[in-house]
Amino acid sequence: MNMTSIRDLNMQVKQESIFLQDLLSEINKVMVGQEMLVERVLIALLADGHVLLEGVPGLAKTLLIKTVAQAIQADFSRIQFTPDLLPADLVGTQIYNPRTSEFSVHQGPVFANLILADEINRAPAKVQSALLEAMEERQVTIGDVTYLMDDLFLVLATQNPIEQEGTYPLPEAQVDRFMLKVKVDYPSRAEERIIVDRMTGTQLPAINPVINPADIMHAREMVQQIYVDDKIKEYVLDLVLATRQPGKNGLGELNTLISYGASPRASIYLVKAARAHAFLKGRGFVTPEDIKQIAPDILRHRIITSYEAEAESISSDHIVQLILDHTDVP
Repeated sequence: MNMTSIRDLNMQVKQESIFLQDLLSEINKVMVGQEMLVERVLIALLADGHVLLEGVPGLAKTLLIKTVAQAIQADFSRIQFTPDLLPADLVGTQIYNPRTSEFSVHQGPVFANLILADEINRAPAKVQSALLEAMEERQVTIGDVTYLMDDLFLVLATQNPIEQEGTYPLPEAQVDRFMLKVKVDYPSRAEERIIVDRMTGTQLPAINPVINPADIMHAREMVQQIYVDDKIKEYVLDLVLATRQPGKNGLGELNTLISYGASPRASIYLVKAARAHAFLKGRGFVTPEDIKQIAPDILRHRIITSYEAEAESISSDHIVQLILDHTDVP
């Protein structure tokens, strides 16, 4: 792609991404702080991915996804995962009508545009896999009929990092299906003061619809056109391959700390999410900074650390940072 084409694309992206300012101002009517979390949800929305969120209760996860759904005029569904949940509670079931002697299909809460799967690790593997099948295949089978999900379908699944009793940890192969794993921390003192004032006031501000799902689909088409240079793609491969063969990147000390590196999904999602990140910044091309910003959220759940790493309290986040620091930037 020549410089003129990139310049034209850049101008087009600037125009097309203006709606994001209105969307963010609506979200920030009720959200305080958590800019990174809001940004990651928008990236998943634009890059057609799903988000796994790790954070303690009470950090406005439900409020965020509900607010985004109202602002983009999308259907929202919150599913509380519990040990007694069944796959049918999620996807729906067939109900027999004795009067007509026929079965009718009752669709479950998974048939929405935005879904909050709260405490996904509280439900058994059967239920988790039912949701993950809907995420991956974009379809659900009830009886002998297969139903396609909407084009706009985003799952925000949460995990509580504190209580692990009575939980069913997600298998690595299933965690890999989430584009991003985001860690959410407590708000600052100043932010929490604003939260207290806002949440103990008379009522929360009303969220006005800014765009609709068709606008999101159009934005996704624009995101796919964002220019990614070959050097950027090589940089992505350098980062991902360094999780599998760190010795080749001069990171031999990581060999004993990594049991398994990132899958090819990491490379695909890094490029997709970096394009969405560039779109958020109003740019028609991806820079190494886009990759660096998004890499920890793409890679942290795809690197399986060894017993040695656990013994030395070295997390996958620490490993990702080392790889970023020691990989040549184009």
